Amino acid sequence: MAKRSARRKLREHHYREEPNVHPLFPGSGSGWSPLDADARDRKYVKNIRAMSPLQQRLMDAIDERSVVVSLGPAGTGKTYLAIAKAVEALEAGRVSRIVLSRPAVEAGESLGFLPGDLQDKLAPYLRPLYDALTERLGTKRLKTLLADGSIEIAPVAYMRGRTLNDCFVVIDEAQNCTYGQLKMLLTRLGWRSTMVLTGDPDQTDLLSGLSGLGDIASRLERVSEICVVRMGETDIVRHPLVASMLTVL
Repeated sequence: MAKRSARRKLREHHYREEPNVHPLFPGSGSGWSPLDADARDRKYVKNIRAMSPLQQRLMDAIDERSVVVSLGPAGTGKTYLAIAKAVEALEAGRVSRIVLSRPAVEAGESLGFLPGDLQDKLAPYLRPLYDALTERLGTKRLKTLLADGSIEIAPVAYMRGRTLNDCFVVIDEAQNCTYGQLKMLLTRLGWRSTMVLTGDPDQTDLLSGLSGLGDIASRLERVSEICVVRMGETDIVRHPLVASMLTVL
């Protein structure tokens, strides 16, 4: 007990004397709210942790299953957790590469003919994947892995005919894929590979009835070796107003 008290006094002394050392949540007993000024420590952490039981279920499923389907509204961490797990598997040597795919579908407005080569034209559609990778790897390391082919980012249209062995595959924005496209993507799975499909069936940018994600998820739930995780508003980790807006929009 005496040692514990001494350690507590030493920490309190450092808080007073060292300007760079501060409590994570200032103001004892007051707690933290996203609506307040954000004074939390936002530095990068290597090991991510789940913020809800269903997020934990998703992370466990990715570790245990070869195919995982993650459904849920915006802000539930579907894409981020999938990419974080992909980076974790690559760094641990469990896979030799990461393949990320996303349909090149405009969100309700036409961008017209974009300038540049093919990579320049696809960049706006694949930007969310780059953002998540950059946060996990850093810009310099990401460029190195992209250059040597350890990480590949491609539109759905380029996936036909491939066999994806020894890799971690993430299909993002799967609600913008048709049933035929998703069937094609799922059958790309090769040996020693993991595939994660993420999307929100309620936010498709396709014409009514064209999205195949809801149907595919319902069918795959019958396969015992495949896990389908359905998240809800309580799993949203963005601004708390996002959950409130989704209940009325």
